[in-house]
Amino acid sequence: ARTVVVALGSVLGTLADVADEFDGAVGVLGLTLFRPFPAARVRAMLSEAEHVIVLERAFAPGAGGVVAADVRSALAGLPIPVTTVVAGLGGRAVTRAALRGMLTDAAAGELADLTFLDLRTDVVARELTHRRPSPVGDAR
Repeated sequence: ARTVVVALGSVLGTLADVADEFDGAVGVLGLTLFRPFPAARVRAMLSEAEHVIVLERAFAPGAGGVVAADVRSALAGLPIPVTTVVAGLGGRAVTRAALRGMLTDAAAGELADLTFLDLRTDVVARELTHRRPSPVGDAR
């Protein structure tokens, strides 16, 4: 497969079903062990990929996704771009339609290095325009 999506947990079945719709262009690597991270095995499995997408279920501001960081480390020195897609935050469902859109965007080269799946940018923009008072007072 040209594009391989790395994921773990309950999203794997849905992801595999959607990947099948892409006629072999998309593969799925499911991690069943996270610590210790199987870096050598991951490197071997992804070494022929043209693009790796890591589907993260958690995100640390300033640090990114923990799985993506380990995948990047495992692929160090290889010319394989790794994209982080954060999905399912707050227990939100990761739908087939969202995964299909992600893979379609990836195939078109339109997937950003860091993407939040199904993020409502209109809601974020609206909320950012409302200044809310700090619970500890104004820091000015």
